[in-house]
Amino acid sequence: MTYALTFLIAVVIAVLITPISMKLAVRLGAIAYPGGRHVHSQPIPRMGGLAIYAAFWLAIIVTKTWDKAIWGLFIGSTVIFLVGIWDDMYEMRALTKLVWQVLAASILLFFGFSMENISLPYIGDIGFGTFGLLFAVFWVVGLVNTVNISDGLDGLAAGICFLAALVLFWSANRINQAPAAHLTLALAGAALGFLFFNFNPARVFMGDSGSMFLGYIIGGISIMGLLKTATVLGLVFPLLVLGMPLTDLTFAIIRRKIKGHSIAAADRGHLHHRLLDAGLSQRKAVLLLYGMSACFGLAAVLGAIGYWLSALALIVGDFALLMTILMRRTAIFNSLSRRHSK
Repeated sequence: MTYALTFLIAVVIAVLITPISMKLAVRLGAIAYPGGRHVHSQPIPRMGGLAIYAAFWLAIIVTKTWDKAIWGLFIGSTVIFLVGIWDDMYEMRALTKLVWQVLAASILLFFGFSMENISLPYIGDIGFGTFGLLFAVFWVVGLVNTVNISDGLDGLAAGICFLAALVLFWSANRINQAPAAHLTLALAGAALGFLFFNFNPARVFMGDSGSMFLGYIIGGISIMGLLKTATVLGLVFPLLVLGMPLTDLTFAIIRRKIKGHSIAAADRGHLHHRLLDAGLSQRKAVLLLYGMSACFGLAAVLGAIGYWLSALALIVGDFALLMTILMRRTAIFNSLSRRHSK
């Protein structure tokens, strides 16, 4: 099975199943209504995760690249997907959802997923023992919530995960890990196929069933890469590729703690909200955040092939722009918005 075929199968299945997921969401009452921190102006079905889940796993079944680790990924991601479906329909409490996320991540431990040993450049192997198991669970839960928090504008989370999957494919292919390469391309194809319906103006949202599933798969694949190579690059790649939403998540936690709010409390302080408040349209804001994510991904690739200075320059530039937005220094965006509106 060629890599291109894996990608194409996932795209086609996502395109075919997304309209079905929209009709099912309406029937089951999984609807996102306008108001509050939401930026859409009309009710939109939010069970698009069904199409992403189906496209990903059907593509993997066709590739026949199935082993013990993939069984663990399948079972755990199915649990997190079903939790997301329930949340899309009935809006689960944050603490209850977190407990299920931890349980779903823990399933991977029974299938050999762990971070017990990591090899650092110039230092050598570092053993974490039992703490490596706990770190693996923390890692997956962290990436689940990182992707979840980025799902705030039409096409944003799907586009970021598409870019992340492509960079992870490059990494897997570089070290000749065919199963991981097929997984990443299936994920990229599922995200791209869904984007045809989710990009602004969106006709469907992925919901928690989609965002948590995407984060879970990215977390699991990155641990698989770590197991195969035993190098820290298995962790650096997803951290850099998801650098933008990770920074947003970190600032959200700090912001809410300073204000005395629960870290699970929703607000309008995220990157995408600040860009909209600065006058950018949804499309312009999403494209800007795509560009920032692509720069983080490119930095990961450049670092892996030895161009550290170029990688560092990209990372510093990206973080400078992130800080500009997060600190609400957005006068430049106001002027750009007025210029384009004339």
